[in-house]
Amino acid sequence: MTPNVAHLRCVICGAEYQPGDVAYVCPRHGDDGILDVVYDYAAIASTVDRDTVDESPDPTMWRYRPLLPVDPDTPVPPLRVGGTPLYESLRLADRIGVSEMWVKDEGVQPTGSLKDRASAMAIVKADEAGAAKIATASTGNAAAALAGLAASVGRESVIFVPASAPEAKVAQLLAYGATVLLVDGSYDDAFELCLRASDTFGWYNRNTGYNPYMSEGKKTVAYEIAEDLGWQVPDVVVVPVGDGCIIGGVAKGFRDLLALEWIDRMPRLIGAQAEGSAFLTEAWERGEDVLTKPPIEASTVADSISAGLPRDRIKAMRAVRDSDGAFVAVPDEAILEAIPALAATTGVFPEPAAATALAGLVAARKAGHVEPGDRVVIISTGTGLKDVPSVRRGVEATGVEPVRVPADIDAVEEIILRLEAE
Repeated sequence: MTPNVAHLRCVICGAEYQPGDVAYVCPRHGDDGILDVVYDYAAIASTVDRDTVDESPDPTMWRYRPLLPVDPDTPVPPLRVGGTPLYESLRLADRIGVSEMWVKDEGVQPTGSLKDRASAMAIVKADEAGAAKIATASTGNAAAALAGLAASVGRESVIFVPASAPEAKVAQLLAYGATVLLVDGSYDDAFELCLRASDTFGWYNRNTGYNPYMSEGKKTVAYEIAEDLGWQVPDVVVVPVGDGCIIGGVAKGFRDLLALEWIDRMPRLIGAQAEGSAFLTEAWERGEDVLTKPPIEASTVADSISAGLPRDRIKAMRAVRDSDGAFVAVPDEAILEAIPALAATTGVFPEPAAATALAGLVAARKAGHVEPGDRVVIISTGTGLKDVPSVRRGVEATGVEPVRVPADIDAVEEIILRLEAE
């Protein structure tokens, strides 16, 4: 049994299992029976405290290993996952109208997104399970994360992605040597096909909202936010939401720290969605049951958060409701405009899904979910290099264009003077 793990608990019926008793989900509910990893916090507290973490020389997510569901002897991938920067931005705080503001830049992860945290965990758990191959379904980022982390340890990966995935993301998968299957259908179709194929061929399944350990990798971003702020949690954390696994993981991370008494309260969690993929926002506003709510038809420029039926919807809704947070939905135009707004204000270069955090914060501020005195963190979940065409659209929407100039210093001077006068 993995040290410090008490059991796995079904988020629907509360049934409890030992880690070796079930592979992924509660058998009473089929693929919807998502499990939560429950820890023995007393055992954890007896071996580690905040000072232990603060003094750790390990700069990666594995500095929190005693709080993770992994065997102490299992090797971890060599790529440096975690330890991403938290940038304070006075200009952004002033622009939004909040007391203090930080941006957690996950675009600097090895494959360019927060999904590396879950994939690093998947590599470790696949090793513990003795699996030769790992599979996942993704719109791009989780796929790249798995392909890259698998490549770092010489493990085979099989990736199911919608055929509409951005070319840059598909190219990244192929460069890592993954077996890439372009599915003629939506992300939800790719997800279902991955489930069936993994079961048929005995592959380890990394799918979020199915494999309970993926949230445990993603939760480490919450640990880092708390540690970087001297264990003084912000009032609000804004998270882009598609499948719901990231915000569920963020909530899990802060709940762990609260249970250990390393922090004194939970931050309010704001889930930011695209209007074209607003399943959870609709359910939150209408008080709907996310387990029975039918899928929607999702369509958004923010492909990384496009999901007609969020697979981790139960944990995502719980994260917002239990923290007294909110869901907001923003149009694609606001998402695209937030790309250059975030980049030009902070230097952090986001893809559309990542920029949704900033667009969502603006919407949450207008709706009264965020107050002027709040200390706020937004999580920029992936780099803009993932989807340069969309970044270009966002820049063009602001009216900013490059200026063509002849190779003549006098012409440069004339143009600079004209621009300064405008």
